[in-house]
Amino acid sequence: MFENIGKTKKFSSGLSEARLKLIGQPNYNSIAVDAASSGNPGVMEYRGVDTKTGMQLFHQGPFKRGTNNIGEFLALVHALALLQKENRPNLPIYSDSRIAIGWVKRKKANTKLKKGADNSILFQLMNRAETWLENNSFTNPIYKWETKEWGEIPADFGRK
Repeated sequence: MFENIGKTKKFSSGLSEARLKLIGQPNYNSIAVDAASSGNPGVMEYRGVDTKTGMQLFHQGPFKRGTNNIGEFLALVHALALLQKENRPNLPIYSDSRIAIGWVKRKKANTKLKKGADNSILFQLMNRAETWLENNSFTNPIYKWETKEWGEIPADFGRK
C-alpha cells in the first residue's frame, strides 16, 4: 500500500502523506453541492445536502440542455441564499467544481452554452443567481471538495 519516497510516504493512489496532512479532513458541519449532467450539454440537475448526514436540503431539475458547470454554479448560489435566509453566515459550502467556485467569486457564469427555447429557464436562473450575487454579500466560506483524498462529495448523484 505504501512505498517510501524520500522522507514522505506515497499512497498507491499517488497521494502523499504530506498532501493528506496539508488538506486534512473536510468540515462535516457544512453543505455539499453537486450537479449531474447526462451529456454536455444534456439533461442536468443539482442538489445540496447536509455533508454529515447526507440529508437532501434542496434539489432542482431536471433541466433540458444544461451543463455540469451551470448546475454547480446554481447549486452554490442556491446554498448561499438558503444559508442567508436561515441566518447561518459561517457554515461552509463544498463543491467539487473549481470552475463553478470561480464563477461565484467573479459573480458571473462564464458558460459557452448557447441559449435556446429548450434551456431558456437555465439562463433565467443564471441571471437570477448573478443578480443575487451582485445584490447580496455573504461570508460563508466556499471550499473545493478534494475528491482524490476524501472520495466522492456527499451530494454526488452516483451516475459515473
